[in-house]
Amino acid sequence: MASQEREDLIRLDLLGHAPAANLMLSEKIKELLGSGRTVYHLAFGQSPFTVLESALESLALNACKTAYLPVAGILELRKAICEFHREFDALDLEPGNIIVGPGSKQLIFLLLRIFNGDVFVLSPSWITYRPQARLAGHEPIVISTEYRHKWRLTPDILDRALKKSSAKNKLLILANPDNPTGTVYSEGHWKDLVGVLRNHKVIVLSDEIYGRLTFSGNHCSLAKCYPEGTILSTGLSKWASAGGWRVGYHAYPPALRSLLNAVTNAASNTHTCAAAPMQYAAVSYLSASEETKAFTFHLQRILEAVADYCHSHLAEVGVKAVKPLGGFYMFPDFEAIRCALAKRGITTAQQMCDTLFEEVSVALMPGGPSFLRPLEELTVRLCFVNFDGHGALKASEAVGFNNPLPGDFVEKYCKLTAEGIQALKKWVVTQKNSVS
Repeated sequence: MASQEREDLIRLDLLGHAPAANLMLSEKIKELLGSGRTVYHLAFGQSPFTVLESALESLALNACKTAYLPVAGILELRKAICEFHREFDALDLEPGNIIVGPGSKQLIFLLLRIFNGDVFVLSPSWITYRPQARLAGHEPIVISTEYRHKWRLTPDILDRALKKSSAKNKLLILANPDNPTGTVYSEGHWKDLVGVLRNHKVIVLSDEIYGRLTFSGNHCSLAKCYPEGTILSTGLSKWASAGGWRVGYHAYPPALRSLLNAVTNAASNTHTCAAAPMQYAAVSYLSASEETKAFTFHLQRILEAVADYCHSHLAEVGVKAVKPLGGFYMFPDFEAIRCALAKRGITTAQQMCDTLFEEVSVALMPGGPSFLRPLEELTVRLCFVNFDGHGALKASEAVGFNNPLPGDFVEKYCKLTAEGIQALKKWVVTQKNSVS
C-alpha cells in the first residue's frame, strides 16, 4: 500500500518552503555539463579561482587535527581575523567579540533564531535572507530600493521603512558589495545612512562576504562608520575561493555582547564548531601577507574586467543594468524586449530564463520573487564567474602589477563567460528584430 504524505509533520508557516533556488539550479546544470552539453552557466556565484598555495599546505599539515575546538573558534584564528581587518579595513576588533562557524550562513541563521524584534531585508536581496528569517520564526519587512539610486538604500527610504515598525529592536540585513546587483556602498553613502540607523537604534547585519572583491580595492565596512550597531559577517567562501571549506565568522560590537553570548550558546548546541583543519588553514589566509595582498589585487582587476565586458556588451543592445563595482554579479533588466517577449507569451523573468536556456543554453537566475522583486519584472541575476580562474590568475600575474590587462583579456582568458554574453546579446537582438 502506498504511503501517504504527512504534511501535518511540518510547521504550518513552512508548508511549501522551497530550497535555495541557486543551489538547485546549479545542481541541475552540473548534471547537464557532466553529460557533455555546452551550457553557459551564468547563474551561480562560486569563485573560479584556486586556493592560495600556503593555505593548501597548511590544510595538509593540519588534516590530523580531529579534536573538538572552542565553539567560537581557535584563538589563533580569531586573533588573525582581528589583525586582518585592522590592516585592510582600519577596524579595531577584539578576539573575544569574534565567532567562527561553518560558513557565515549558519551564523546568520543562529542570529535570526535568537533575535527578538523586527527583521528588515532589502529588495532586491540575496535569495537566502528571507527564507532564513522565516525558518527562524520571523516574517521580514521588505525595503524596496530603486534602480535610479543604483539599488542602494537612501536615508529617506530607510527612515520611512523603519517608522512602520513599532518593535523596540530592529535588525537590518544588507550586503556590501551587494548580491545580486553588484552595487557598493562607499564611506560617503554610509555617513548619509548612519544618522537614520542611530536614530532608530537599528542593529545591522552587514554581510561583507565580497568585501575583498571591491574592484577599487577601497572597501569600506559599515563597522567603521557605525561601530556600535554593526555585526560584520564574512568568511572565506568568495574572495578566498574556499566555499566548500565552510569557514565564516561574525564580529560583534561590545555593546551587543549579550547577543553574541546567546549565539555562541546556540552554536554549542547545533554545529559545535567549525571544522578543525579548515580553521588552522584559514589562519594563513587571514594574514596581511604580500601573498594575500597580491592575490586579492589580481582577483579584483580580473573581476572588474569581466564585469565591464558584460555590462558594456549588454548595454549595447539596450539591456539596462547598474555597472557592478564589486563581487560576482550584475542585475540586468530586459524591459527593452518586453513587447517582443509578450508576443511569444513570455511575461515573467522565469519564463524568459527558461526560454533562454532552451534556445541558446544560457543559464540565468530570474529576478522575481526569489530576489523579492515583482513577478512581472524582467530582471535577472547574472553571475560572471564561469571561467577558468586558474588560467586567468596566472595570466594576470604575468602582466604584472604596473601594467593594465590587455584589451582582449576577457575573450582570451575568461572565454566561457565572454561566449555566454555574446550568445545572450545575439538572442536579445533576435528578439528585437522579430518586432521591427
